[in-house]
Amino acid sequence: MRLLLIEDDTKLAGHIRSDLKRHGYVVDIADNGVDGEFLGDEEPYDLIVLDLGLPDRPGMEVLQNWRNGGNRVPVLILTARDAWHERVDGLKAGADDYLGKPFHTEELLARIDALVRRSHGEAAPGLCFAGITLDDERQVVTAADGKAYELTGTEFRLLRYFMLHPGVILSKSRLTEHVYEGDSDRDSNVIEVYVTRLRHKIGKNLIETRRGQGYIFGGSQR
Repeated sequence: MRLLLIEDDTKLAGHIRSDLKRHGYVVDIADNGVDGEFLGDEEPYDLIVLDLGLPDRPGMEVLQNWRNGGNRVPVLILTARDAWHERVDGLKAGADDYLGKPFHTEELLARIDALVRRSHGEAAPGLCFAGITLDDERQVVTAADGKAYELTGTEFRLLRYFMLHPGVILSKSRLTEHVYEGDSDRDSNVIEVYVTRLRHKIGKNLIETRRGQGYIFGGSQR
């Protein structure tokens, strides 16, 4: 899952980014409203964390511009704890959730996880499909035969993206956009290596290769 964090407090942004990365998310950062709005329109983010008190362009205006332009990416807004009117205005403008500052990292992670699940039609914590279960907290997958396997960070992000998009043909370029951070390690051929590793853990038939198109997860199981 690839997230955009728009926050002008560089120290706070760094802490949030580190916590989210440990939780299996790829995170890009913008420190002002103009750059943040541009990235939110141009890049395929799964969710955006948006501070309202931004330089150059206020977060509320950024959110309104996205929604007026048809951008429906899930947005969690960050507000000052006593600014209840900002929370109301944000929700009316199209925000999906809000969190007041200061906040506990665990609550931010829980809200992000819930928003991502809901945006893909999943209500329960964790992911289950075709007899396999993915534990978000421990980054462990349990195969249909009951065996549990620890996953590397990249394996976890890739499998989670597959499981959130069952039956959908996913190109290598799309997968790299949501698995790798920034422009680092964006060699789409490396995806083949991680797909092979996942097949050894969850079974060869769950991830099907579509020549010239990419991969499809659980296509025959739908």
